[in-house]
Amino acid sequence: MLASGQNGTLYIGVTSDLIKRVWQHRESVVDGFTKKYSVKILVWYEQHETMDSAICKEKAMKKWLRKWKLATIEKTNPHWLDLWPEITGEAPSPIIPAYAGIQSSGKNTYVAPCHPRESGRNAGTQQTDNDLDSRLRGNDGSLGGAR
Repeated sequence: MLASGQNGTLYIGVTSDLIKRVWQHRESVVDGFTKKYSVKILVWYEQHETMDSAICKEKAMKKWLRKWKLATIEKTNPHWLDLWPEITGEAPSPIIPAYAGIQSSGKNTYVAPCHPRESGRNAGTQQTDNDLDSRLRGNDGSLGGAR
């Protein structure tokens, strides 16, 4: 999620190259919502094992109430810090990033499956056994990679 500032305008998107896509928003390279409303601060992100899972979660989050989105940001980033330095390696992580809906208790990890018709708060989550880093994923090859 990108924001124009604390409690400001929010943007939710998905990409296979987080660094490239956030840079495009920050530099206003692509015309659209984020350029028009100056939404440039990365305040929250979540990593997924598959693009299908990420898209499913994105679609679900776009249906959420604003207060749910704000609570999601504030759970891991209460001061609405810009996470750009974290994802580029310019600074150590000041917060713990979200982990694609993983609910963990001890050694067992349960993650709700993502179903296309699912639209609740838990929609868009999927199984994974390790923490993923979207920066290691391939480039989506387009300026319009985020949705």
